[in-house]
Amino acid sequence: MRDDRLLEMRVFQAVVETGAFTSAAHSLGASQPFISQTIQRLETRLGAKLLHRTTRGHRVTAEGERFLEVARRVIDTLQEAEIDWQTSGTQIEGQLRVSAPIAFGLDRITPLMPEFLARHPGLSLDLRLTDDTENLIDDQIDVAIRMGKLPASSLMHRRLCRLQRAVVAAPALLEAFGVPQTPADLERMPCVAWDGSREHLNRWKFSVDGKVVTFRAESRFKSNQGMSLYQMCLAGSGVMRIAEHLARPAIADGRLVQLLADCTAVDDSAIYAVFLPDRHMVPRIRHFIDFLVEAFKAPSWEIEAQAEEAPAPR
Repeated sequence: MRDDRLLEMRVFQAVVETGAFTSAAHSLGASQPFISQTIQRLETRLGAKLLHRTTRGHRVTAEGERFLEVARRVIDTLQEAEIDWQTSGTQIEGQLRVSAPIAFGLDRITPLMPEFLARHPGLSLDLRLTDDTENLIDDQIDVAIRMGKLPASSLMHRRLCRLQRAVVAAPALLEAFGVPQTPADLERMPCVAWDGSREHLNRWKFSVDGKVVTFRAESRFKSNQGMSLYQMCLAGSGVMRIAEHLARPAIADGRLVQLLADCTAVDDSAIYAVFLPDRHMVPRIRHFIDFLVEAFKAPSWEIEAQAEEAPAPR
């Protein structure tokens, strides 16, 4: 039986402290409807009105003030108890829920998990792979791996490594269409493109004569999942702009060829571990994030790229 009482307390505390449902949703990385529905369920369960809604916002009732005091005490006590329990022993225990993009999760996160679990035999880990941006509180996620630029929010984050993408194509596609010499040449070539919430990744930026040029990738094949686009690119179905963690190994073994490397714009983005602000001291979360930071301190694909660029010995 699912018990959401602690979740309801955290949501109510956020609404009161931020001053609005929308601000609470933003603070917790949740949706506004989820915040509103949670407060409604809480009031129904307690049989009391905790907030007076008005056109200008809301006001905490006397019952709400009493419940807020209890909620804060419960949350603080639970947090302290968990930290004291886990730091008093040598083992990290409990369940950890992690969300990651499908391609990066399969390619780079999953291979690390045997070592992490071996270090912490009392810990269980639920890894959710999705290219959708999950709400940490709605979906009860402890740590989310995010790629790209982070939107402004009160969520905390740790940078794992830089994120750079490369424009690539399969050798068979280049045999059929030729190797593009300028970004304009991409207009005559088939591409594979993102659909849904990742459509912004179809705008590929290049630097030409000191100016930023944007190419808009259009395609007969679109997908909301990066691995399907990657497989189509490997099959020679189209040019793709892809993260280096996938691109570099495929370039090194000849499955893909990098295009327009001299004018591809440098990405001002990174890969992050994101988590709720009140969870950064929980040992299982802190240990997991520290583990990832150490694992990606020198990403293997960057080392491979440096090796490719190094001059051959004479």
